[in-house]
Parts: sequence; structure tokens; C-alpha cells
Amino acid sequence: MTRGPSVLRLAVPALVVLAAEPLYLLVDTAVVGNLGTVPLGGLAVGGGLLAWAAALLNFLAYGTTARAARRAGAGDRDGAVAEGVQATWLALALGFGVLVLFQLLAGPLTRLLAGGGGAVAEAGEQWLRVASLGAPLLLVSLAGNGWLRGVQELQRPVRYVLAGSLLSLVLCPLLVHPAGLGLVGSAVANVAGQTLTAGLFVRALAREGAGWRPRPAALRNQLVIGRDLLVRAAVLQISFLVAAGVAARAGTASLAAHQIALQLFFFLALVLDAYAIAAQTLVGHALGAQRPAEARATASRVALWGLGTGVLVGAVLLAARDVLLPLFTDDPAVLAQAEVVWWFLAGMQPLAGVVFALDGVLMGAGDVGYLRTVTIGSAVVGFLPLSLLSGPLGWGLAGVWTGLCLFIGLRLVGVLVRVAGDRWLSAPATVGT
Repeated sequence: MTRGPSVLRLAVPALVVLAAEPLYLLVDTAVVGNLGTVPLGGLAVGGGLLAWAAALLNFLAYGTTARAARRAGAGDRDGAVAEGVQATWLALALGFGVLVLFQLLAGPLTRLLAGGGGAVAEAGEQWLRVASLGAPLLLVSLAGNGWLRGVQELQRPVRYVLAGSLLSLVLCPLLVHPAGLGLVGSAVANVAGQTLTAGLFVRALAREGAGWRPRPAALRNQLVIGRDLLVRAAVLQISFLVAAGVAARAGTASLAAHQIALQLFFFLALVLDAYAIAAQTLVGHALGAQRPAEARATASRVALWGLGTGVLVGAVLLAARDVLLPLFTDDPAVLAQAEVVWWFLAGMQPLAGVVFALDGVLMGAGDVGYLRTVTIGSAVVGFLPLSLLSGPLGWGLAGVWTGLCLFIGLRLVGVLVRVAGDRWLSAPATVGT
């Protein structure tokens, strides 16, 4: 059996790319925060809408990785690059759709998210109208990440993403404060960084000498994978929104504690998701080269890496609880609620580590229809019922986070059963055609 590249060799650069955007947003938030609470609220509203759209359309990265890796594994690098070309056309089409949507509905959407009209909604609308100009560029970068991961070139995406983030980091404080653009300066800095990153990804395609003609059949096949991943992402988003709504009704302290724990959950998911990206690339290559035994071995390796990392992260969370929690709040009521949630957050990390890693295995194999089904089923059976019952039954955050743990546990059972069998090794034809 031919042994593929190290999991860590692929996971570490993937983690850098995954973390670049959240880290930039932290700096952006700090810069805008100095303008006052209204601009900061506007950034939260407008940025939340743009981030929501990007999360729903993230299949442009994951779906493209699966298809490009399968072709690269079969020795067809030109075909893998061609997948990047078609994904770029799809990204432009969807990106312009997002742009038009936000230009037409920026006002109603920001007012809905802000809870009505007012200064915060107006600030969010102003930011979103400018920042959404970069939506096509943002999606082009997702597609670029996808095909480069597929051909096992993860260093170039790191350079491209860091270049764009660095440009935004430099421009943001300059445009917001000395240039006097205020909140609009933050949006302009975002678009500038996205322009540079997208331009570097397009240049990488051009240097491969690939043909640029759109191929309807390939676009349709990418949309099949995209449809399943889009539905899966939508269910995840709805589940977390429902949980946040239940936490909000439990009181301000509960909502604040839920937000702290949830943001940590999302941040830690970035670390664990890096293994999923490595798994996609390795499994796609192995199956493209007709080496199912290698794909199965990869599944075992990434699952062990995910489990080990999850155990380590969980242990650190428990050991450092009294140090970490005061960094977020000094409110005794919030701290009391956060301490309850902390046990759930730490305890689920080993399970989440395996789930996220095996998600990547199945994505790399093109088995996204099964992933969609198991995610929806886990949400409908576990997460949503317990979250909704937590309010009337008085379970509070303990009920909500029990639902989230059950959601992860059910998904774990689902992916373990699938990977233990053989059906995932026979990926759908849409991945390889």
C-alpha cells in the first residue's frame, strides 16, 4: 500500500487558512469598537449576514476538494485543475447572486437581525452594501482553496489568504480612523483584501494553462454535491439559531454564557476541521488511484488524530477553566451559567474530534448525500427537540447543551457505522465525471 502524505503536513496549513478570517475579524472588531457601540453593533449585524452567506456556500471549497482530489489521485492533474475552473465560474455566478440579494434586501435583512429599525440597523445596512461587493471574490477564494487542496498544494492557499488578510489588517485602521471613513472603511478594507486573495487564486489557475470555457455538465455535477452540503449547512445554522433563541429566553446571563461557550466551540471546531480537510485530500487521492485500502487506513489515522486532539483540548478546557472564563466576563451570574456549560463543552471535544475527521473522510469520498441525511436526522432527533423542550421544562442551558452533545453523539454513531462498511468507498459518479 502506498502511504500518503502526513496528516499533520496537510492539516497544519489548512488550520492556518481556517483561522486567518476569524483572527482578522477579531482585529476588525477591535478597530470598529473604538468608534462606539452603534458602529460595533452595525458590524455585528452586517458581518453576521455576510458570514452566514459564506458559511452556506462553503461547499465551493469542500465539494471542489473532493472532485479535484479524485482526479489528481487518478493521475489527471489537468482534470483536477479543470474542476477549479468550473468551481470558479460557479463561485462567480453564486457570488453575484449574493451581491444582488444584499443590495436589494440589505435594509430589511439588517432591520430583521437588529430587532427593528434604528441606528444599529442603519449602520449594518451601510456596512453590508459596501462589503457585499466582495461576495463574488470571497466565493472565488473558496473555490481556489478547494482545487489546490485537491492537488495537495496547501502552502499556496496559506500565502494567498495571509496576503489578503494582511492587506485588510493594514487598511482597516487607516481607513476607519485617519481617513475618516468610519465603519465604511472597515467594509472597504474587507473588499480590498478579498480582491487580492481572489486575484492570486485566479492567477494560480491561469498559470496552470487550463481552458476557461464553462462546461455545463461539470457545473451540474458540482451543484449536486453543493446541494447536499448546502442543505446540511442550512440545518446546522437553523439548529444553532434555535438554541440561541432558547438561551435568550432563559435570561441575559444564560444568553451571555451560551455565546461564550458557543464561540469557543466554533473556534475549537477550526482546529478539528483541519483534520477533515486533510482527510478529504488523502481519501480523494486514494480512491482516485483505486486504492481503497489506503482510503480506509487514512480514515483510521485521521479519526485517531481527531480523538487525541479532542481529548487534549477537553483536558485543557477543564484544567484552565478558572483562568479562561474570567477573560470573557466578570459577571457572577454569567460565570455561574458558564461553569455549567463548560462541562458539556469540554466533554464533547473527543467526540467532535472523531466526527469532524470522519466527516472529511466521507466528503473526500463524495458520500455527501449520507452526510446530509445523518446531519439532518441527528438535528431532528437530538438537537432541536431538546433545545425546544428546555424552555417550557425549565432545563435552561443544561438542556440546550445536552441537545448539542446528543447531536454530536448521534452523528458520531452515524459516521462510524458508515466508515465501518464499504459503501462509502464507491463514491457517486458525480465526483469523478
